[in-house]
Amino acid sequence: MHPPQEHGKGEDHAAEVGEVGHGAAAAHAQEELKHGIADDHVLGLDGYGDEEKVEGQVGEDEREAEQHAEDGSRGAYADKLGLEHVQLCGEGGGILLVPLVEQGTHLPCRHLVELGELVDPGELPHQLLHQGGADVFATGSNPLSTQDDVAAGLASLGVETFGIHGASAEEYEAHLIETLKCRPHIVIDDGGDLIDLLGGKCKAYAGDLIGGCEETTTGINRLKKLHRDGLLPFTMMMVNDADCKHLFDNRYGTGQSVWDGIMRTTNLIVAGKYVVVSGYGWCGKGVAMRAAGLGAKVIVTEPDPVRALEAVMDGYEVMPMMDAGAIGDIFVSVTGCKDVITLEHCERMKDGAIVSNAGHFNVEIDMEALDRCADEIYEARHNIDAYRLPNGKTIYVIAQGRLVNLAAGDGHPAEIMDMSFAVQAMSAEYLVRTRGQLKPGVVSVPAEIDDNIARRKLKAMGVSIDSLSCSQKEYLNG
Repeated sequence: MHPPQEHGKGEDHAAEVGEVGHGAAAAHAQEELKHGIADDHVLGLDGYGDEEKVEGQVGEDEREAEQHAEDGSRGAYADKLGLEHVQLCGEGGGILLVPLVEQGTHLPCRHLVELGELVDPGELPHQLLHQGGADVFATGSNPLSTQDDVAAGLASLGVETFGIHGASAEEYEAHLIETLKCRPHIVIDDGGDLIDLLGGKCKAYAGDLIGGCEETTTGINRLKKLHRDGLLPFTMMMVNDADCKHLFDNRYGTGQSVWDGIMRTTNLIVAGKYVVVSGYGWCGKGVAMRAAGLGAKVIVTEPDPVRALEAVMDGYEVMPMMDAGAIGDIFVSVTGCKDVITLEHCERMKDGAIVSNAGHFNVEIDMEALDRCADEIYEARHNIDAYRLPNGKTIYVIAQGRLVNLAAGDGHPAEIMDMSFAVQAMSAEYLVRTRGQLKPGVVSVPAEIDDNIARRKLKAMGVSIDSLSCSQKEYLNG
C-alpha cells in the first residue's frame, strides 16, 4: 500500500469540495492575504513605452495607469484601455504584452473556465481573462499541482476557484464537476479532464459551450481520439501545437522546471550522473538539454526511429530502457504514454536510483506494480518515497510518480508561460469572434496568432529583427 500523502493546507479544506462562491480556496483566502501572499500574484498595467498609444489616451491617462498599478485597482482601468496594454507581471524584463481583447471589443462570455496549473504563475491568465470581461472559474489540472496560496489569491481577486493541494482522486473530480456547473462558454483545458467530463457525466453542463483550447500533448491526443469516435461536438484549438507554445514552453519551460523540481526535492548534484530521459519530443529535448548543461551524462530512450536518430545526432547515447535501466542514476519519463518505466526496469536499476515522471498523467511509471511488489515503502524525504524491492535494492520515486515540475516544484517560469498564456487567451478570443464559423473537431491555432505573439515577445525583450522587402516577399511567394 502506498504511504499516506501529506496534504499540507489542503487537509483543512477537504470538507469544502462542494462549496459554492469561491470554492475550496475561499475559506483561507483572508488569512493568507494578511501575509501579502495574493499581492505577489496580481496583474499590473504596463507603461506604454514604445507601444503605440490607444487612440484618445494622453500622458495624464498614463500616469493614472501607473497609479492604479500601484494601488491595486486594476480592473476598471484595464477595461478603459481595452486591455491592449495589460502586462503579465513578473520579476525582471521581457514579459509579454498580451492583446487579449483588441481595442473596442470585449469577450462576450458569461463564463470562461481555465484548467491550468494552479501554481505560480498559474494565476496570471485567470485574472487577465477576468479583466477582459469574462466570468472566470478556475480549477487544478492535477491533484498535486494546486498551490493553496495561489488559489486563495485568485479567490480574493474575484475568480471562482475550486482546488486544494493534495486532493484525493474523488476530491479532484468533485472540484472539476463543481467548476463545470457554471455551464461554460469556453474551456481552457490542460490534459483533457474537463472535456472528458463534459462529454460524459457532465454533459448537461455543455449546452452553452462554444469551444475550447488544449494546452498539452496528452490532452490533444485525447481530443483526437474523441474526434475520431465522433464524440467531439464542438471546436477545440490545439494550443500545444502552436509554435509559440511547444517550441518554448515544452522545450525551455519543461527543461528548466523539471530539473528545478528534481534538484530542490532531492538536494543532490546532477553533474557526473547518468540521466536517462525517456521520450525525445520537445519536452524530452528540453529535459535532456538542461541535464547535459548541468554536467550529466545523458541517455535517451525513444521508440520513434526519427526522434531516436535526432537524439544520436544531438550527441546523446540512445538505447532501450531495459539496457538504460542498469546504467542510470536519475530517470525522467516524458512521453505521454503509459508503462514507460515498469517493475522489470526498476528491478534492473542501481540501488539508490531516482525515478520521476514529467508526463501529464501518473501512468508512465508503473506505480501499482511497485506498490504491490515492494517489501517496504517509506518516506525517505519530503515528497520522495523509497521502495525496497525483493532483490534488496531501494529506488526512490519523486512526487508519487506525478508531474514532477508541478508536484515537486513551481512549474514553468513566468517568462516562458506568458507566451503559452497568450496563445490560450488569443485562441479563446478567436473562438468567440468566429463563433458559428468553425466546424466541430480539433483545429490548429492560426499562424497569425503565433506571429503576433512572437513579435510582441521580441519587443518586450528589447530585440529588433529585419523585415523582408517587397521584392524579397515577391521572390519567396513566387
